[in-house]
Amino acid sequence: MKFRFLLWMLGRLMRKAALNDPAFREQLGDKDLSFQLFTLDGKVSRVYRVHDQRVASHEGTTEAPAFGIGFRDADYGFATLTAKNKQLAFMQGIQDKHIQISGNPALVMWFQGLASKLKKPKAVKAGA
Repeated sequence: MKFRFLLWMLGRLMRKAALNDPAFREQLGDKDLSFQLFTLDGKVSRVYRVHDQRVASHEGTTEAPAFGIGFRDADYGFATLTAKNKQLAFMQGIQDKHIQISGNPALVMWFQGLASKLKKPKAVKAGA
């Protein structure tokens, strides 16, 4: 459930950044593509669509994604995407074959750069 929520939240953060952050929009550039993040066991999958410097997402799969990132299972995906050193966790997962990449690897690198530009939501202070 945590992984499913994380993928949903990633879509919301990217959508918001595309609307409010010129640098993020610039990084989206003229891309027109779909990609998906999913579990290799098929239990969780989310599709992200980049078009006209906007990002939308929905649960499910797409027939021909530009790239896909598959995680061994939801717990592993959550741990990788929330690791302090995401790049190291990601590379280790690929080496151990717990993460599988399909499609264009250059676009995977683009996505990782894009995701690193996302601002975390501000925590609401108690009593505020």
